[in-house]
Amino acid sequence: MSRPVVDVAVGILTRPDGRFLLADRPHGKPYAHYWEFPGGKLEPGESVTQALSRELREELGIDVGFVRPWVVREFEYPHAYVRLHFCRVQSWNGNLHAHEGQSFRFCTLDDLPSPLLPATVPVLRWLALPSIYAITNASELGTGELLRRIDRQLALGLRLVQFREPVLAPKIAEQLFLETLRQVRAAGGRLLVSSRHPREWAQHADGIHLTARDLLASDGRPEVTWVGASTHSSTELERAAELGIDFAVYGPVAPTVSHPGVPGCGWSSFSRVATAAKLPLYAIGGLAPRDVDPAQDAGAHGIALQRAIWADA
Repeated sequence: MSRPVVDVAVGILTRPDGRFLLADRPHGKPYAHYWEFPGGKLEPGESVTQALSRELREELGIDVGFVRPWVVREFEYPHAYVRLHFCRVQSWNGNLHAHEGQSFRFCTLDDLPSPLLPATVPVLRWLALPSIYAITNASELGTGELLRRIDRQLALGLRLVQFREPVLAPKIAEQLFLETLRQVRAAGGRLLVSSRHPREWAQHADGIHLTARDLLASDGRPEVTWVGASTHSSTELERAAELGIDFAVYGPVAPTVSHPGVPGCGWSSFSRVATAAKLPLYAIGGLAPRDVDPAQDAGAHGIALQRAIWADA
């Protein structure tokens, strides 16, 4: 017999310095004194935002500002089967006060309390993902110019890059990959390699980015540190979640140069997909750096860019 699903609103409260709030569970609750992101169950008739606002007021004495939907993830505990609606909260009013006697603290990924609630652990990995995911484009810019522009964007804070150069000659692509890896690593960033390229490149770098075709053909998660995937349908997103992929790119949101005449799905349609997504999504297609906020308002983790990211570099 299937277990009833308990819907829970969860808030990721983040300060301007990047620290996020964790609280320990009060005495008397299951997993007492385990650390988690604050939140609570939805009451009948409540939306996720309403439930989160109520819970944070009751637990911590604060009134939240704008709430952005993020990821929906189901998790089975011995005591309950929960559907966790993770939301990002970057502003609130009032001073934090533990009304239920729990401890709380603002943390970084290098400064975490213990023990952590099991459902909290994957979220911490998502928090390591930046809001912009850049894709190389040497076929249009040329290898030397691309490297110059990568160096410039890394200096401005870019930290996640996908190497994707399927039309370059193999030896030229390999030389460019090695130089790109050197630049990204020197800046403290991560480089993923498209599955169009040799798998050993991904193993040498920080991970792989699966094409939609390779995603559907995979019988397991690739054995690398980070795995992303391109998706264009709910079926592909479901498969990415089943395989434990770290994040997906979904689109196109708007018309693109590479696919003339193909309309984008638009933010409303993207939002419906993102609301049900079980992993972080990067919006892609006809976007520019200024679109980070609209994308996150629609439930995206951030945006993926192949042309606009290099345009002003």
